[in-house]
Amino acid sequence: MASTYSDLKIELIGTGEQSGTWGVTTDTNLGTALGEAITGSADVAYSSAADVTITLTDTNAAQTARNLRLNITESGAGIAYTGNLILGSGCQIEKLYLVNNATTATKTIKNTTGTGIAVPAGKTMFVFNNGTNVVDAVTYLTSLATPSATITGGTVSGITQLNVAGTSAAGANMKLYEDTDNGTNYVSLKAADSIASDVTFTLPAADGTSGQVIQTNGSGTLSFTTPSTGITTGKAIAMALVFGG
Repeated sequence: MASTYSDLKIELIGTGEQSGTWGVTTDTNLGTALGEAITGSADVAYSSAADVTITLTDTNAAQTARNLRLNITESGAGIAYTGNLILGSGCQIEKLYLVNNATTATKTIKNTTGTGIAVPAGKTMFVFNNGTNVVDAVTYLTSLATPSATITGGTVSGITQLNVAGTSAAGANMKLYEDTDNGTNYVSLKAADSIASDVTFTLPAADGTSGQVIQTNGSGTLSFTTPSTGITTGKAIAMALVFGG
């Protein structure tokens, strides 16, 4: 009986077959086929503005579609192409993929049927091919940690938005932002949502490079206090009240 192949294209030697050579086949099964499926990584190149299709065929030799990780790259006319990575013939099996989209445009990982999953440019996602469609491999997390801000010398770095803890409706809505104004970094306090009650802001000490902005989208009354220390003569503090709606 001749060899057959599993879903991952591992060669299954028929009874009594490959006498004296089965060791070579077994080594390829273990060293190549299983290695790719468990920890392997393969590049999928977009060199033209067109979708790319990968397939699985009956061989235990190296195959891109068998790998756990698919690293999507781009070059030439393929740069910034928004399109599909299609799991074609032989790929209609249940399989997990870790997709790293190292290109500058979204790539949708899809089966020959179904809508697939869009992986944004520069992002990495786990997706699962259920044999009919490609879906999110993870849909629930018990907890998720986010980066914390590093505050040094009165500046905020390492985060674009920091929620300010508060028990009141107003406090819960306050956020600390690191923005850019005319090429100059500064920190501003503003409300994400409407403020139900009066809020008082204490502005940080002046650093001589920028001002502080107070903003509300609601109807609450805003007031502010200037710092009693940290102001150097000749360094102006620019302040503005911005009302939305």
